[in-house]
Amino acid sequence: MSASQSKAQPSEPPVPQGLRAGPVYLDYNSTTPVDPRVTEAMLPYLTAHFGNPSSGHHYATQPRDALARARRQVADLIGADKDEIVFTGSGSEADALGVIGAVLAHQSPGEIHVITQATEHPAVLEACRTLHRRHGTHVTYLPVGAHGRVDPADLATALTPRTALVSIMTANNETGVLQPIDELATVARRHGALFHTDAAQAAGKIPVDVTRLGVDLVSLAGHKIYAPKGIGALYVRSGVPLEPLVPGGGQERGLRAGTESVALAVALGAAADLARLEINSGGPDRLTGLRDRLHRRLAELLPGRVTVTSPPAPRLPGILHVTISGVRGDDVLAATPTIAAATGSACHAGSPEPSPVLRAMGLNRTQALSALRLGAGRWTTPADTDRAAQALAATVHALLTGAR
Repeated sequence: MSASQSKAQPSEPPVPQGLRAGPVYLDYNSTTPVDPRVTEAMLPYLTAHFGNPSSGHHYATQPRDALARARRQVADLIGADKDEIVFTGSGSEADALGVIGAVLAHQSPGEIHVITQATEHPAVLEACRTLHRRHGTHVTYLPVGAHGRVDPADLATALTPRTALVSIMTANNETGVLQPIDELATVARRHGALFHTDAAQAAGKIPVDVTRLGVDLVSLAGHKIYAPKGIGALYVRSGVPLEPLVPGGGQERGLRAGTESVALAVALGAAADLARLEINSGGPDRLTGLRDRLHRRLAELLPGRVTVTSPPAPRLPGILHVTISGVRGDDVLAATPTIAAATGSACHAGSPEPSPVLRAMGLNRTQALSALRLGAGRWTTPADTDRAAQALAATVHALLTGAR
């Protein structure tokens, strides 16, 4: 990290200890460091306020109040009511509860039709496959164009009287492409289908308002917005029926049993508050500037070799997803230890096969294997982007020279 990152000014967010040394971190879309202010907020609920929030005595009061406050903070981030927030153990669990829970709420899940997309997050894809395998639920996987977006006309064509649920993620976790969720949700609503969106990559980075979007179910993940891993949430619009995947004592309105982790819920609430303030103070514009600066530097240093995978589709402000012709992305990163980045989703890390997302967008195998996902975040500086571009370009030149 640059010196400017290790010497934050009083008006700047404090730098996490883990970022004060080591490579330039450009993998914020895989996971974010825990913001020290989030850590500070959760600590009392690991020490002093240990009680079970469902108990009826003195030691439950502070945890119960903190849980309610955290629920309200998460709701405020996405324009929901606090009673519509269900805490989960992860974004993937929120996806499973939203998708599987919505289908199992029907008496005959085998007669239900679900629609998703070819480039959806693995948590949703596996939930759909599970429904098909166990219950015979029919699933349609919509194609995406070269820019990675679902055409609302394709959704309208795919809908049938049996369609109960449509699940399309807000922002792709590899390319950062934003889907036209409001248009897609409108199409689904006209046909009487529920609409679920995995907003783990988008919420806290861009404005996400459940009323404006017209959605019924929204998944969130704490570790994408500077809270710890192991906490997520599902927005469930009032009146939407769900079958719990974890039945038990009735916590979380009976939708997710198990004594809540108050400390982790508090962390997610604090992170949601910070994210909301950052969005309102120009955070997305700052990240867009960093993303575009990194792209310019790479293009200057590697003329004719750098291609953004999804223009002109709208994208998340922090993700630069590019292909670099003539080299493999994993070779570039392996030979550039001063940069911490990814070739694609961390959900597929270690796989020698090209990204299914990129193949669905029409990239051939060679192009898909040349991809890099570079993600800026809260503590990324302009100096970091310049250093990253120079280091990556030097590696590419070395690999190309060695290949001759």
